[in-house]
Amino acid sequence: MANTPSVAITGSGVFTPSQVITNDELVVAFNVYADRENDRRADGIASGNREAIPRSSAEFIKSASGIEQRFVLDKAGVLDPDRMYPKLAARDDEAPSQMAEMAVAACTDALAQAGILAGEIDVVICAASNHERAYPAIAIEIQDLMGTGGFAFDMNVACSSATFGIQAAADMIRAGSIRRAIVVNPEICSAHLEWRDRDCHFIFGDVCTAVVLERDDLATGDRFIVESTRCATQFSNNIRNNDGFLRRTRDAMEDRRDMQFMQNGRKVFKEVLPLVAGHIADHMADAGWVADDLKRLWLHQANKSMNDFIGKKVLGRVPAPEEQPNILQDYANTSSAGSIIAFSQYSADMELGDKGLICSFGAGYSVGSVLLTRA
Repeated sequence: MANTPSVAITGSGVFTPSQVITNDELVVAFNVYADRENDRRADGIASGNREAIPRSSAEFIKSASGIEQRFVLDKAGVLDPDRMYPKLAARDDEAPSQMAEMAVAACTDALAQAGILAGEIDVVICAASNHERAYPAIAIEIQDLMGTGGFAFDMNVACSSATFGIQAAADMIRAGSIRRAIVVNPEICSAHLEWRDRDCHFIFGDVCTAVVLERDDLATGDRFIVESTRCATQFSNNIRNNDGFLRRTRDAMEDRRDMQFMQNGRKVFKEVLPLVAGHIADHMADAGWVADDLKRLWLHQANKSMNDFIGKKVLGRVPAPEEQPNILQDYANTSSAGSIIAFSQYSADMELGDKGLICSFGAGYSVGSVLLTRA
């Protein structure tokens, strides 16, 4: 029997939108909206039949999340108190879709870093928390625009989509069905965030990431060997979005709150943190890794307090900033892309033999981890 080939990540890319919304800008727009709504509902609030919408503040956002700004595809629509969601122009069916356009930019950078051509890719996996249409698959459109070979498919495991995509690609390479893959994560989170909800209006931003995986014996440059991957899911309603193609079949669904991002934050903290910490501990133990082996943790960028907790559990001490880099303050939560942004921006300094771990987690619940060694 032939030896199972080793798999390596040989390139990564990040597409970042040009528009930025700071906490201060976001708060101004939200508070105008909140004040208007409270004025409109003043009688109900005074009678106790309605609750006033609390105002937001930049200090509250930073304290609650660690976020200072976010990149978005459309700033004007989000900051318009009469609208408060992005305005993206409709595109003709023959024009590249918004997600595919972002993906091509990130994939181009990842391929350049890997030193390979698009035609050498055997599969494109478009792994994201939302896809702008049901079919044809965004991944197949990316395949067409990039000129890659083989096949392509979409995947959705919410915030864990990137790590699940990496496992799927690595498994196919090890099985011998493909030689190279690109996993791309176009996240237009601004379109499914409820910007009118104080408890979550600051959470998300837009971005796209991509990683190239290939057989190690084909790689020609710097790389990270994928030593092991592990994925797990556990059903929960604590992070949910009820939008979907059945929406028009039901009455009174035009502007229901649960058609956008919903989260029971306290329960998520309580339930996800031990799930993720235990998942990582078991994965490392089964691979024969100990905390002192880790040079770097590239964690899902959802909340600074969550990452601080997980990092301390994994390492058994408070991580140094360079051991657990955060990009949350600049990008906000970008769903599946967050851990890959951290990996892309904070991996070049790794030396031969250094070990690191990518981990993402979120709705589902879902958690995925990837153990890497710099080679």
